Amino acid sequence: MTSFDDLLSQVPIGQIAAKLGVDEATASDAVHKALPALLSGLQARTGNQQQNQAVQGLIDQHQEDGLLEGGVDIDQVDTKAGAEIVDNVFGEEKNTVINALGETGSGGNDLVAKVMPILAPIVLAYLGKQMLGGKSGETAGAGERSAASGGPLGDLLGGLLGGAGKSGGIGGALSEALGKDAGSTLGKVLGGLFGKR
Repeated sequence: MTSFDDLLSQVPIGQIAAKLGVDEATASDAVHKALPALLSGLQARTGNQQQNQAVQGLIDQHQEDGLLEGGVDIDQVDTKAGAEIVDNVFGEEKNTVINALGETGSGGNDLVAKVMPILAPIVLAYLGKQMLGGKSGETAGAGERSAASGGPLGDLLGGLLGGAGKSGGIGGALSEALGKDAGSTLGKVLGGLFGKR
């Protein structure tokens, strides 16, 4: 079943904590805040056909690396590629996003900046696995929709975010995860990404 909790279960929080030298509670807090931001940033890119194809290309690359097979080994995560993904997703707003996330947790900006590149390849591998897993019929139907919907990828991301993009907006989903003030800040930033697509 595709859900945020299912995606979260793929993230080796204990390994991340050990690698970054923090306790599991601190690592878990950073992951719980960074994941919705990454998903929202990716969703913001799906409404533009060219950017949607670029995101799909990244997903295809990570779909083949077997990262999720047998559980994620943190040492197999390509954080250099992850950093490039984060740069592509947030562009010039990356530091604003990291700062807003860092203000809400005990780990601060530095921890968020280290967690994001670890999570990005895991997220793309998960998306690739879900899109490959028996959704061909949905994909075919989605191809006839307006590009503004983001197609099957946009639908998948919207589902992971609890439909936030279709109802309360991305700011609503982020406010729930991060608290009202930080969620509002990130909602504006990511809303700007939607506007630029």
